[in-house]
Amino acid sequence: MPDTEIATEDVQPDAPEQFELPLDALPERLDKVLARLLPQHSRSRLQGWIEAGHVRVDGRVGKVRSQVGPGARIQVWPQQAPEDLAFVPEPVEFEVVADSLSWIVVNKPAGLVTHPGAGNWHGTLLNGLLYRYPELLHVARAGIVHRLDKDTSGLLVVARTEVAQTHLVRQLQARTVKREYCALVHGALAGEGTVDAPIGRDSRVPVRMSAERPIAPKPAVTHYVAQALGQYETARVSEVVCRLETGRTHQIRVHMALLRHPLLGDTLYGGRALAGAQRQMLHARALSFQDPDSGAWPAFSAPLPEDFQAVRARIHWEAAA
Repeated sequence: MPDTEIATEDVQPDAPEQFELPLDALPERLDKVLARLLPQHSRSRLQGWIEAGHVRVDGRVGKVRSQVGPGARIQVWPQQAPEDLAFVPEPVEFEVVADSLSWIVVNKPAGLVTHPGAGNWHGTLLNGLLYRYPELLHVARAGIVHRLDKDTSGLLVVARTEVAQTHLVRQLQARTVKREYCALVHGALAGEGTVDAPIGRDSRVPVRMSAERPIAPKPAVTHYVAQALGQYETARVSEVVCRLETGRTHQIRVHMALLRHPLLGDTLYGGRALAGAQRQMLHARALSFQDPDSGAWPAFSAPLPEDFQAVRARIHWEAAA
């Protein structure tokens, strides 16, 4: 179709954006017209505005697939994206293990999302941090420098200043931050070892990560030591301590599954809800980093949460690995 010249009107902040299509415009679907008029917004976002009644054509509520023709007058009330509304203080329950003027060490409970994202724009650890530490509004990502999966419990460090955030991020990049996890896995895993297998998004299942068929893989290294061997009914179980060199999404879960020892309760990677496990049995139990101010190396630990202890108690532990 010919280039479309658009006549717009100056609007007040609370008024809609208004457009009038030229008389030589060809009929076209409303969402396609808006995608051209408002290229700074994604097609899916514009469709959402239409479906929610925030777009009118010639005074009537528009429909995504309705045809818009020559001379049509379009009114659009832009809506803030969920991510624009996500960084708000909210009272959220979590334990602060320790803090200083530069950092906060949190013991995150299982079930709490670390950072807002699709499907979880509110009620996250980030929202709770902003509520308890309002100064984090002035730090990128509210000071979060690394994350734990929603259903992984345990320790993580948050920066309280931009200087501390830069310092901690560089430590993570240099692999000097010490992070140790306790995991319950399927099968009899003995001894110790290292999994050095790059991880990327799974090429077949978008919600999974993979070391076997990854898209754009990044280096990932996990050291593990088997601590104990156990039995639940007819199934063998092992308790394992994992130490991370890198911090890829789902890293321990992917690497243990790669060894054919997926975590109990981790159904995404082949684990089963054994011994009452309702989530992946993974807990970040130890954390150490260099203090950006003093240069000291504070170390922190977090005991196994109650649900992890309950699963562990149902298993008959036979011997040290």
